[in-house]
Amino acid sequence: MNEATSPGVDQRFPKCQRLLARKDFLRARARGRKLHTQHLIALWTPSAVGQRRVGLTVSSKVGNAVVRNQVKRWLREIYRRERERLPARVDLVLIAKTGALDAGYHALHAQFLEIARRLGG
Repeated sequence: MNEATSPGVDQRFPKCQRLLARKDFLRARARGRKLHTQHLIALWTPSAVGQRRVGLTVSSKVGNAVVRNQVKRWLREIYRRERERLPARVDLVLIAKTGALDAGYHALHAQFLEIARRLGG
């Protein structure tokens, strides 16, 4: 059992850890730094509220609604399990590229870990 699945470790993903407002996404796009992996684009800025938050974008270029929702579920789960690897005060926007569904959960997970490593978390 690793730390993320051990009893007593909080696995929830409350709203305070999510980027929900359009202005936060636009701030990340305008002022944030960008990092590309094969199937993800990461935009990050120092957090406006002083804690780690994530926002997800999966456009219709990735696929229909069923495909987009599947990719979002995977990214939420990856973030929920691996958020401690990110810096403590960062707003992170993850944008799925075309082919994210074909890449699969494990490839997206590996790419998220690469993003976390490069952010210095």
